[in-house]
Amino acid sequence: MTWASNGRPMLARPFVVQGNRVPTPFKIIDLFAGPGGLDTAAKALGVPVVTGIEWDDDACATRTAAALPTVSDDVRKYRPSRFREANVLVGGPPCQTFTVAGNGEGRAALDQVLEFARRYAEVQPGRHAEEFASIRHDLGELSDERTGLVLEPLRWALEALIDGTPYQAIVLEQVPAVLPVWQAFGRILESKGYAVAEPEILHTEEFGVPQTRRRAVLIARWAGENARLVGAPRLPQPSHRRYRKGVDRHAGDLGRLPWVTMQEALGRNDLFEVVSNYGTGGDPRARGRRRYDHPSATVTGKASRNKLVWEQQPLGTFSLPELGALQTFPLDYPWRRENGDTADTKGVRSVIAQQIGNAVPPRLGMHILASALDIGRDDLESAIKLHYDY
Repeated sequence: MTWASNGRPMLARPFVVQGNRVPTPFKIIDLFAGPGGLDTAAKALGVPVVTGIEWDDDACATRTAAALPTVSDDVRKYRPSRFREANVLVGGPPCQTFTVAGNGEGRAALDQVLEFARRYAEVQPGRHAEEFASIRHDLGELSDERTGLVLEPLRWALEALIDGTPYQAIVLEQVPAVLPVWQAFGRILESKGYAVAEPEILHTEEFGVPQTRRRAVLIARWAGENARLVGAPRLPQPSHRRYRKGVDRHAGDLGRLPWVTMQEALGRNDLFEVVSNYGTGGDPRARGRRRYDHPSATVTGKASRNKLVWEQQPLGTFSLPELGALQTFPLDYPWRRENGDTADTKGVRSVIAQQIGNAVPPRLGMHILASALDIGRDDLESAIKLHYDY
């Protein structure tokens, strides 16, 4: 067992390429790649990543330190033909402009996205260059440029199809508010020759992530000529029980494992309670609480503000590596800032915590990619056991 500098066992081991498998015919291009959650998952499964495109300089610094291939730039500047060896498209585009619950402006932004998706679907080969340019121009006229970013994976998929090199698989992941977008994308992809698993909300604790986090996921497979994957895709099947407050982790479906606790994932032997320190309007009574023997609440970019207590005694906060481990990154994952600061550097907590909170949990990513690419259950479980002790 490997040990961290704080004397605790590193239960999330350093990620290495899964060995003893037939070389995969698939290679990934990752849009909005962040600090490397899906790419780390792919590496663990032995699936090569051609590159990840990311425009946040701090996230790119982390990716570089983790030896992940990276293009530090805006995905809108590129076409699939630039990365011809990639035949699997994955991504988690930002969606801040339409994910505020009950916000009228957010609803309007969502309607705009769905309308632009319809326009993309109607683009005709032979006229596609001018039609794509027209859509790009109109997207530039939106009041918030981020609204159009969620459309980029669809553009990439349709451009590759028009070029005659459709992606063999497409995997998209984001917050639950994006589900209507993934459903619209799914209908469009089906009309173009893809088989699509009906997009749904996945609960991360059902896949061995020590955290309750909900994510909208789309998986599509090319079903036309030269398809390398046979049969309709399915979303991954849960391996662990869903967390329900007040229900014992050993209760429920006996065919599933108990959900993973924070204490297990972090290798801590002490007792603690996590107290949320944000989103409460200043009212201490409204702060969420989770004990050591439960999964973490959703790790967001503000999770570094959370306090640890036990029997009213303050115990400090989680370290940044521990927050990363709750996202199922290894404890020694090389979190960085653009200027080279590490997780141990004073004053970096909020910046690196934002990277951690925005990332795809690699363990969830392993399940999703395995389902998308027909990686067998035995190979998936072997890869998980290689990297996790829980």
